[in-house]
Amino acid sequence: MMTESRFAVVIVDSATALFRSEYMGRGELAARQNYLGRFLRSLQRLADEFGVGVVITNQVVQANLDGGSMFAGPSVKPIGGNIMAHASTTRIQLRKGRGDTRIAKIMASPSLPEADATFGIGPEGVTEAKD
Repeated sequence: MMTESRFAVVIVDSATALFRSEYMGRGELAARQNYLGRFLRSLQRLADEFGVGVVITNQVVQANLDGGSMFAGPSVKPIGGNIMAHASTTRIQLRKGRGDTRIAKIMASPSLPEADATFGIGPEGVTEAKD
């Protein structure tokens, strides 16, 4: 399909959801991470071979569940561990602001500084954030 038509971006929504439902518990953690790594490498090959951007959404879980200090780091962490972290070039966290406003924060990038950007979502699609 990629050789017949030109695509600019591949979007994978909730990349770890299928792996979490297929591999349950710590006993299958190694197998799950192995298959997740293979999947992410195949996406990297698509990006390299066809020059397309790859956008992956992911789930997060509550961090610092051990009752430690609430100032000990981020309150959420991505599912997938180091496999997801190392496969990603730029990580952006999306969160809800007030009303229809959303906030995108660059969490990690080799070429961009950590920064926030606000935008709106309305009936017309993605828009400038309204104050």
